[in-house]
Amino acid sequence: MARKRLIIEMGMGIDQHGQEPTVAASRAVRNAIAHNALPGVWEVAGLSHPNEMIIEVQVAVPYPEQVREQEVLAVLPFGRKTLTVESGGMIVQGRAIPELNDKNDEMLIAIAAVTVLIDNE
Repeated sequence: MARKRLIIEMGMGIDQHGQEPTVAASRAVRNAIAHNALPGVWEVAGLSHPNEMIIEVQVAVPYPEQVREQEVLAVLPFGRKTLTVESGGMIVQGRAIPELNDKNDEMLIAIAAVTVLIDNE
């Protein structure tokens, strides 16, 4: 079956304290989908349930090997989801605060692209 893209949403997420790339990646995905409604999934594409959507997520973040993929995908409420994580984003020097469990001064910034597709028969 051929797939057709309906929408590509982009977002950014930051973990200022804790140095957790999963947190930054999850926030980037949440930011990408935060202000969207997808009525075209039903009205144009003709899907009967949102779990029929195919959702491909691409995230670029520092320390991609530390990302817990299922936690990032859990941000998305519906769909057949896949995640690709790659090295990227940004590290910015912040300020370590022991009470916030900081390991160092790094603030991690992630970027995400969330693509919604449908199977085209």
